[in-house]
Amino acid sequence: MHFPLSIKSPLRYPCRMRTILSTLHSKFIHNSLALPCLAAYCGDDCGEFLIREFTVHEPRESILSQVLAEAPDVVAFSVYLWNRRETLELVDALCVARPELRVILGGPEVSFEGEDFFTRHPGITALIRGEGEAPLRALLSTWQQAKQPGVIPRTVLRVGKELISGPESPPLKELDTIPSPFKTGWTDMERGFVYYETSRGCPFHCSFCLSARDNLIRSYSMERIKSDLLLLMQKRVAKVKLVDRTFNFDASRTREIFSFILEHNQSTHFHFEIAGHLLDEATLELLDKVPEEMFQFEIGVQSTLESTLDAIGRKVNLEKLEQNIRHLRQRNRIHMHLDLVAGLPGDNYDSFLKSIDRVAALAPHHLQLEPVKLLPGSPLRDQAEELQIRFDPNPPYTILGSPEISYSELQQLQQISRLLDLTYNSGNFSNFMQALSDATGSFAMGLEWLAGKWRKRDLFRFPLNRQSLFQNIYEIVRDRDKETSQERLIECLAYDYARCERVATNRIPEFFDTGLEAVELQWVRKRVQEMTEAIKGQGIKLQYFAAAFSTIHNSGQRTAYLFCYLTGTGRKMQVEEYRYSD
Repeated sequence: MHFPLSIKSPLRYPCRMRTILSTLHSKFIHNSLALPCLAAYCGDDCGEFLIREFTVHEPRESILSQVLAEAPDVVAFSVYLWNRRETLELVDALCVARPELRVILGGPEVSFEGEDFFTRHPGITALIRGEGEAPLRALLSTWQQAKQPGVIPRTVLRVGKELISGPESPPLKELDTIPSPFKTGWTDMERGFVYYETSRGCPFHCSFCLSARDNLIRSYSMERIKSDLLLLMQKRVAKVKLVDRTFNFDASRTREIFSFILEHNQSTHFHFEIAGHLLDEATLELLDKVPEEMFQFEIGVQSTLESTLDAIGRKVNLEKLEQNIRHLRQRNRIHMHLDLVAGLPGDNYDSFLKSIDRVAALAPHHLQLEPVKLLPGSPLRDQAEELQIRFDPNPPYTILGSPEISYSELQQLQQISRLLDLTYNSGNFSNFMQALSDATGSFAMGLEWLAGKWRKRDLFRFPLNRQSLFQNIYEIVRDRDKETSQERLIECLAYDYARCERVATNRIPEFFDTGLEAVELQWVRKRVQEMTEAIKGQGIKLQYFAAAFSTIHNSGQRTAYLFCYLTGTGRKMQVEEYRYSD
């Protein structure tokens, strides 16, 4: 981390110094873990603290007025990839409005800045590099005593026209020295979403990640972890996302934490980032007991190309990884989110499409495709010139081309990623995506074909609601050469629509066959009457829609389908499906 400090007025603070700890989130629901940890570690010796969190979407003038209305002596910002530009613009405005204000910056986005950073932003007083608790406490406690700070490790101070840079120093060895941000009351647990960490550091050294430089894994004590988790579960926090880089780096530790959650959890959903190949048999056996909807795993596959994994320093047993994911998917208790990274060294457009097919074959609930970002301080960024990797110099530092993959190919992969989110990841197109994969030869080829048609229609420029999304896909398939697969594609699309969207009888999309025969209509009326009687007096509203299909579920026989939509106050729409066939 980096904290900028500028001495622009005589040191004062006969009373308690007021410090605002702040950051700008990408969404309102997010809340910071870093700021509460900093406040808890600094304690009373550093004066009074206020935590004020905003989003990047709020007007700068509004944030400026809210911060200044608190009359702070110091403002410290945590700076990340998604908020760098907005934070620096806010800092520049703050320092013009209040020249005597001390401004400190920290976080991964400023940890590798040089002296020119202070020149570009003359209002910054101090900058902290890396883990911020100890440097921030040393700096603020000195100011609280109305003293001039000396050299502080991992801190750059502006004193008059000079910059005083502290030496490197190891991070905290004992994480338990950070008081619990939950028990000290610094964390807002009322938003339904809380970040939590049980460890810092990572066992891997992936060259595109900042964790490649942090090979020291430190864990909170098991007593502390259980105490925090118990509090969160007793508070019935809706979702806890663990930010550990690799949560399951130690198998026995992992099982102990999983077992504790299974024993005490009431309603909280937990999200873990894990290394899939590190799951051993004992852990898999324990995970077979996890109730549905309780756990979500995010697994960074990154690439299925062995040479690329070697090039980025990621040691992974792909066969073990795939075996473990298949095991978890067969049990279908844990939501699986898998990641692939495009543009890594040695990986070209065609090999990345093969990675998409290989990972899609594992049937994850969510498959994320992202271009590699050359983060400041990452080894891959240091190697960029040698590897001839071109990247955007501004956040998020996305790759723009390399000897293996061109800019246009990267753009095509971005478009495939966008369609993947709209279709497969939405969960609304499962039958259509399978039919498209069958018709084009593979999952990736289907997405590639659809992306090409999407591009010709200029549809990537505008957001589409769900009905428009289905309609545009239908028109693309309808205009396809009349092939044997066309009927199945359209029927699968219609079936998926009826399963996720209530079909209004006055707005029936043209891709449905509603021409039911007399005997089918009679069956529909009878079945609806039976259902109406069954739900009478329960406060449930029944709406229905019927259509004919021939290729769904590979029946090859004309079948009438009845879709019943059950709704009610405070109740999510439930879809029940019935079939009639001669």
